[in-house]
Amino acid sequence: MATDLLDRARNAVHDRAELPGMSLMDHLEELRRRLLWSVVYLAVGMIIAYAFHTHIIAALQKPLTDVGQKMTMTHPTDSINILIKTSAIAGAILAAPFILYQIWLFISPGMYAHEKRYVWPFMGTTVFLFAMGVVFGYFYVLPGAMKVLLLDFGKDYNHMITIDEYTGFFMAVILGLGITFELPILIFFLALFGIVDGKFLLKHFRYAILAIFIIAAVICPTPDPIGMTLFALPMLGLYFVGVAVAFLVHPDRRKKKEKTA
Repeated sequence: MATDLLDRARNAVHDRAELPGMSLMDHLEELRRRLLWSVVYLAVGMIIAYAFHTHIIAALQKPLTDVGQKMTMTHPTDSINILIKTSAIAGAILAAPFILYQIWLFISPGMYAHEKRYVWPFMGTTVFLFAMGVVFGYFYVLPGAMKVLLLDFGKDYNHMITIDEYTGFFMAVILGLGITFELPILIFFLALFGIVDGKFLLKHFRYAILAIFIIAAVICPTPDPIGMTLFALPMLGLYFVGVAVAFLVHPDRRKKKEKTA
């Protein structure tokens, strides 16, 4: 499978050799420009997030307070650290659509004109899928994890949940699921560049299932197989959504439509 993917990637690069090229210095200058704008958007997002830090920290702690617990300070700087960390993460999420647009602007010179029309569907779908991952994690995974880990497995113990450990756990679940829900977008680009197609993805779906369950085991906050399966099922559904997308945008399909038109 890996060899087949490598060959497909080489062919995709070869097919794009006819596109207008940019010199190395042009690429570096373009990268510098996009990085600069991304930093500006991130800074603005952090400032906005800081203005609402009280509400953000309350929302962060809610899955814990719902089971009768609170975060514990173990160092005098913990209260400042959580303020900085939440402002940075929330600011990055707010700035994400604008940063994604900068990424699109950077890669667009290597795309054909008909491919560039996907920019707005790409932007909207990327933000939507990330938001769905965050919602799934915040309203379903985290409350369930707190109940299982603290009230079920941890019922015989005293709890001292530190600010640093809880925020790390919270961000791992939320951001992990948000990024995982971007699987159809990854497949979209691989199919758009001709590296994979729907038939290839269906043929090797057993490897995808294995990879998905491994990822679910890593990011699942509970040690039981039921929790891992609950993580894996949405990813499996997203994989098959990606397969459908691959059938639609693969270059071979577009060529067939052009011939029949």
